[in-house]
Amino acid sequence: MEQEYIVETLDNLEVLSQKIIKIIEQKHIVIFKGDLGSGKTTLIKMIVKQLRSKDHVSSPSFSIINEYRTDQKSIFHFDLYRIKEIEELEEIGFFDYLDSGNYCFIEWPEIIEDYLDMPYIEIKISIMENNYRNILILS
Repeated sequence: MEQEYIVETLDNLEVLSQKIIKIIEQKHIVIFKGDLGSGKTTLIKMIVKQLRSKDHVSSPSFSIINEYRTDQKSIFHFDLYRIKEIEELEEIGFFDYLDSGNYCFIEWPEIIEDYLDMPYIEIKISIMENNYRNILILS
């Protein structure tokens, strides 16, 4: 299924994150695509907030993975921008995280797409005129 949204400001992502929560109840792996500065991490912050985590959400650019807690599940937030070889992910147990049943939000997923053999949701964010965001959700 494909859903498309136009968001005027990054602050408007909160409403969209509520809709995304309903979608990810079925599939716990979500990949986020978009250029630098498109709002991937900001959208993830909003989703984590909607999942009732009180943890501070930040980009895992250097740590590769951040973990956030909710009352019921963990949320694993990955940034694969600096990953050059799939072996780097195998070393940190990346695929075990995917199999854990917890939420896995993955920025810059291109290196692992061919290895994803389980259902996932894809969110593509692109910047339009006037700094609006076009958000396409493929589930």
